[in-house]
Amino acid sequence: MTLFNAIIIVISSVFVYMTTLFLIAVLVKRNDLVDNAWGMGFVLIYWLFMALMPTGDWRRLLITLLITIWALRLSLYLYLRYKDKKEDFRYVQWRKDWGKNWLWRSYLQVFLLQGFFMLSIAYPAFMILRSRVYTFTFLDAIAILLWLTGFIFEAVSDAQMMAFKKKPVNKGRVMNQGLWRYSRHPNYFGETLMWWSIFLLCLPFPKGYLAIFSPLIITTLLLRVSGIPMLENKY
Repeated sequence: MTLFNAIIIVISSVFVYMTTLFLIAVLVKRNDLVDNAWGMGFVLIYWLFMALMPTGDWRRLLITLLITIWALRLSLYLYLRYKDKKEDFRYVQWRKDWGKNWLWRSYLQVFLLQGFFMLSIAYPAFMILRSRVYTFTFLDAIAILLWLTGFIFEAVSDAQMMAFKKKPVNKGRVMNQGLWRYSRHPNYFGETLMWWSIFLLCLPFPKGYLAIFSPLIITTLLLRVSGIPMLENKY
């Protein structure tokens, strides 16, 4: 299969995936369903690429496995949070702000837009399809170490926040314990660190530096768009 055909199939699959999620979200009246499906969208992209373009080396398998581990943990955490509460405040507010235009704006600005960002952030997947970089370098070791650090930061801080919120006495309070004592958003720090690590693993590829678009997008989204700004405004 050609690279072009593989890319078209992946893009089409993401479109179907996000459209299906939208229809389910309308039925259950929970747009925050899209958050739960975020990580698994990357699993779809990377493993579909692996299936369509089966030849390659250890590096693309490693990146795919790291993405999968990150996605499975994040999806489980968001599912546990999802089932224990009502719709996330962001989506409730958008539902009110958009009024009668809520349905089509939800489809375009929540689901399809998130699918677009998903494909953009997964850009390294396009680079590793025909990877033939067999050597293991010092930079690879640094990248894996940084990824593990980011993963631990995100996993531990999420667990600490979940435990904090389960105590009724903490209702309305701001979390400032554990890792949250040292950072206002340690989970986002871990998230960005993992994606910058994936970028480092892509550097040995031809024009691997172009993969920098991936961590730049996720960092910008968290720092300037839907991550930190909305939480800062709420609290």
